[in-house]
Amino acid sequence: MKLFIANRGEIARRIIRTARKLNWVTVAGYADPDANAPFVLEASESIRIGPSALSESYLSAEAILSAAKATEATAIHPGYGFLSENADFAQQVKDAGLIWIGPSPALIAMMGSKIEARKIAETAGVPIIPGFSGSQQSDDLQTAANRIGYPVLIKASAGGGGKGIRVAHAQEHFSKALDEARNEASRSFNDSDVIVERYIQQPRHIEVQIVGDTFGNIIDLGTRDCSVQRRYQKIVEEAPASNLNPEIERGLRETATKLARNIGYDNIGTVEFIVDAATGEYFFLEMNTRLQVEHPITEMVTGLDLVELQMLSATGKELAIRQDDITFTGHAIEFRLNAEDPSDNFSPRTGVIDHLSVPEFVRWDSGIEVGSEISPFYDSMIAKLIISAPTRSETLTAAATALENLLIGPVVNNASLLYWLLSQDQFCEGSITSRFLDEIDVPIATIDSASKGTAAAALLRSVRSSELGPWASVRSFRVTNHKPAFDVLLRDTEGKLHEVQANFSASRNSLSVDLNTKTAAVNERGATHVFQLADRTEAWMLDSSISLGNIGDLIAPFPAVIIETPVQAGDEVEPGDIVLVIEAMKMLHSLTATGHGTVATLRVATGDAVQSKQILMTFNNTESDS
Repeated sequence: MKLFIANRGEIARRIIRTARKLNWVTVAGYADPDANAPFVLEASESIRIGPSALSESYLSAEAILSAAKATEATAIHPGYGFLSENADFAQQVKDAGLIWIGPSPALIAMMGSKIEARKIAETAGVPIIPGFSGSQQSDDLQTAANRIGYPVLIKASAGGGGKGIRVAHAQEHFSKALDEARNEASRSFNDSDVIVERYIQQPRHIEVQIVGDTFGNIIDLGTRDCSVQRRYQKIVEEAPASNLNPEIERGLRETATKLARNIGYDNIGTVEFIVDAATGEYFFLEMNTRLQVEHPITEMVTGLDLVELQMLSATGKELAIRQDDITFTGHAIEFRLNAEDPSDNFSPRTGVIDHLSVPEFVRWDSGIEVGSEISPFYDSMIAKLIISAPTRSETLTAAATALENLLIGPVVNNASLLYWLLSQDQFCEGSITSRFLDEIDVPIATIDSASKGTAAAALLRSVRSSELGPWASVRSFRVTNHKPAFDVLLRDTEGKLHEVQANFSASRNSLSVDLNTKTAAVNERGATHVFQLADRTEAWMLDSSISLGNIGDLIAPFPAVIIETPVQAGDEVEPGDIVLVIEAMKMLHSLTATGHGTVATLRVATGDAVQSKQILMTFNNTESDS
């Protein structure tokens, strides 16, 4: 069997591992930025499918099918994400005489629309969240929202991954939230249809792994708790779901199996539910007709290879296991390590991985190695850190040790947030909801850099230069044998260099700058800054570059592409007005005015690629409201 992998990064590497075990030949299709990526080098063969633009490479059915034909592949695995839930693509694969590694196109189409999936679930007797999808007219959706009662959730009918979702907390916010959800949904899935539904105030996100075959066999592989999220995207998952009433767990598993049998499901899939922590009610959320990012934790507690089950089912093999054969052993947790800054509203970050050290006792699913670049073209995930142990308590202890000893840098990442999360009562008790990170002010700066080993791991507490030595004491961030002060060159957003004097303190970990006194001091704010010594050698600490832009300038928060320019030079703006829409790592971000003023210059146009800290727009007579 020759398998063409229509995906990238850790997804492709994961598929390659199982394909090798089955003695399948693999072909990696890659876009230009991935030409030298590890997954390309590990595949049996590789072939270019297009440039960096997703629409011309990983999201181009034509490019993928052409490459599969050119390499004489006999099957296509779409991974998870991209085209994995595109029914039209699945059908094109089958029409080309290739094996589609996934459920039938009809099932993908049936469950791919959240609107249709709600109807199917309701028909099957599965509880659904009160909502409305009977019309896509804005007035009808507004009326439905008023009837349901605020706050309401507006979410894309197609796709997933947290795209195309907004919350309207009051009637006057609905129109803007609807427009934003539709625009993001249209860009992400080429489908602007949405559902309006009740916003559950204390939701837990629990899912059930389903496996089926073409012989009518259905088994479930237990629950996963995916409640730790930011921007509706999961960052921590556990198996099995903890602190769950046994009756609720049994109900979720039985309901998921019932739905899968009702539609004749024939491959790997996941039925997702919202459990209302306040009432114990649970509601069908959606069904993902593909392998999930979080599948490794199910593998850890069942001992099964889900990719293998998926591939064997797709090639017409009957499941060799039945429900009574499934045993659950221990507990597993997965952390998604993302190139993003939790202290800056989880904004994405890019760069080259210069340092990487992973504890030996963990499972590490990643698409990167030392020298790999995190680019703005794709999602922000660096890796998945997976830990398992006999009990949940032991798993959490091992997770803390893993994060303390993990070293990634200098690209900013969320490891410090994940480590902090392990100390939170709600998480330790298994009572955390998916609103947690949205509602709490995460005190990243309070992590004790002198007393916790996480300094070395999660935050990359190090300073390197010819003056300070290569690696002083990384673990506690105590730099020895160096001058207490030295000159630093800082480049502002307009390219001007400023020479200042920096002073180090062993227990502190960020840099503040006073351009009037020409001094810089390391302080306890907790943000990370990148700077350059006067002798041109690098020194860096924890996070991102310093922004010294003028007050009133609109500065790119991270590398991105300009999607929309709602205002032009001469337009007046009010606080909160959207002045630019940008896209980075497959997410849309609206940049807003911070005060009253007039646009002086617009320095970018739709389609432009911009760099972090680049000035995008300037204003006249702007008065900040902050």
